[in-house]
Amino acid sequence: MATTRTAKTHWEGNLLEGKGTVALESSKIGSYDVSWPARAEAPNGKTSPEELIAAAHSSCYSMAFSHGLAGKGYTVETLDTQADVTFQPGEGITGIVLTVAAKVPGLSEEDFQAAAEDAKKNCPVSQALAAVPSITLQATLLP
Repeated sequence: MATTRTAKTHWEGNLLEGKGTVALESSKIGSYDVSWPARAEAPNGKTSPEELIAAAHSSCYSMAFSHGLAGKGYTVETLDTQADVTFQPGEGITGIVLTVAAKVPGLSEEDFQAAAEDAKKNCPVSQALAAVPSITLQATLLP
């Protein structure tokens, strides 16, 4: 069964001086201020499309990685993923770095790295972001 999630943004003004609010409508967990300076300079307590993409990518990747490992018979004790999305004004999103550290008993380093890469390739958000010039992965298997 397909699902649809919804976010809404209200914007006032031009790009450089305007401001907006993005609301996570499906979950109702909050509304967040957005602006060009928060996107292209320092966040100053506001979010950006890139931060929201980073949240989507890190959570999707974690789910895909956990699911892939479970399918191979492994149980994840911990899995921490960070997504760093780089935005260059005038160019757009130029790169994403996924950094993951996981504790998975009984898993070899080689199998861990293969599963980490497979999750990056098959995560639906990674697939949706295929136009990004560079998506890299740094994966660490914890003892």
